[in-house]
Amino acid sequence: MQQVKLFIANEHRHASSEATFERLDPLTGKVATRAAAASPDDARAAVAAAHAAFPAWSESGPGTRRALLLKAADLLGARAGDFVTAMAGEIGATEGWARFNVMLAAGMLREAAASTTQISGEVIPSDKPGCLAMSVRQAAGVVLGIAPWNAPVILGVRAIALPLACGNTVVLKASEICPRTHALISDVLAEAGFPAGVVNLVTNAPADAAAVVEAMVAHPAVRRINFTGSTKVGRIIAGLGACHLKPVLLELGGKAPLLVLHDADLDEAVKAAAFGAFMNQGQICMSTERIVVDAKVADEFVKRFVVKAKTLTAGDPAQGKSPLGAVVGHGALNVLRELVDDAVSKGARLMCGGAMDSLLMDATVLDGVTPDMRIYSEESFGPVVCIVRAQDDADAVRLANDSEYGLSAAIYSRDVARALNLARKIESGICHINGPTVHDEAQMPFGGTKASGYGRFGGKAGIAEFTELRWITIDTAPGHFPI
Repeated sequence: MQQVKLFIANEHRHASSEATFERLDPLTGKVATRAAAASPDDARAAVAAAHAAFPAWSESGPGTRRALLLKAADLLGARAGDFVTAMAGEIGATEGWARFNVMLAAGMLREAAASTTQISGEVIPSDKPGCLAMSVRQAAGVVLGIAPWNAPVILGVRAIALPLACGNTVVLKASEICPRTHALISDVLAEAGFPAGVVNLVTNAPADAAAVVEAMVAHPAVRRINFTGSTKVGRIIAGLGACHLKPVLLELGGKAPLLVLHDADLDEAVKAAAFGAFMNQGQICMSTERIVVDAKVADEFVKRFVVKAKTLTAGDPAQGKSPLGAVVGHGALNVLRELVDDAVSKGARLMCGGAMDSLLMDATVLDGVTPDMRIYSEESFGPVVCIVRAQDDADAVRLANDSEYGLSAAIYSRDVARALNLARKIESGICHINGPTVHDEAQMPFGGTKASGYGRFGGKAGIAEFTELRWITIDTAPGHFPI
């Protein structure tokens, strides 16, 4: 059992009330982590520490920020074993998923380091004689990052790496489901040498989440908020930001479609669909939840896909013998059970999987899914994928867009020009041609449309999210005014 404290101004602190909360191992039921349960006052103290550190950090040179971010990347990689242990105990993750998290998160830190010299402006021609006009990007202030549990290292680091590179100070609000995993991130940054107050960590009991988040969003020093999580909570965060007139970057739920056109390489499509649907037990925002297959090749695709899915069994991640680990909790498992039962009762065919043993669920495939079934439209966020048959390309696009979500999508076709034309018609922030729906790179503009949120993490788009764009002029000639 691990102990986690708040991290404020480079000090590990108990909550002011000494309160704690526990996160249980989803498989064993034993206490995995006991963490400090911050109050709103504790949260405000973390913001105050970040605010106090902002002037010096925002004026630091890009070389200083780059060196610290690169050191943090190396330290993160060196502590991969600690992250493996923490993720297995808190969320039932496999070692492979944990190590992938560490690898990509380290890459995000390195990409953020490279971005420190990309925070640029421009000289803009002015109609005013003798006027030098410039647009300049400057650090915004304190950035509040709220990260989820499902890809905790990737998304925890993403919430703060580029904001730090841009000269902001940060408060990371850890997920109540993986406080130890998120605390390891702040530990790594502290070890790298970030100055006091530049990086702060707040952990809170589930019952206190709303009050803690509201206290930080309302704090005058917080100038940007980014949230990755459910659409339901995202709407609340967006509302809080609107009340205080603060920009919010939201990356929310998904119902990613993978389109298999009649000329697709079916073997490649099967591999991508299996990876996209079942990696991390389908608990990824980009997970393939709908496979939209042209009716001309649907039977053959389903036959091959089911053969692959049957090899994807779930087991205790501590033993490391199975490709899939545990579903995060009994609440999630109950939702999956309800979605599968509803679909089968309305005529869907259960091709494989479906059985549940504790929190273990093998890869599950439902064929013949129709709009009257809940799983057609509801995000399942588990190792279940539904197959929907399309009559032609236009129908496939219609089905892909028949969702409130719009994060990731994919198209498989040997005709790349045709696929690109269809990709432009799909309502999603991301679309991959002849690749899986699950794909993330630190330098890419990552984000969604519709109920999947707004704003973009990564690259130049991310820099724009975490900086203020200012117009500054210098008059170089005597002024001439009408009065």
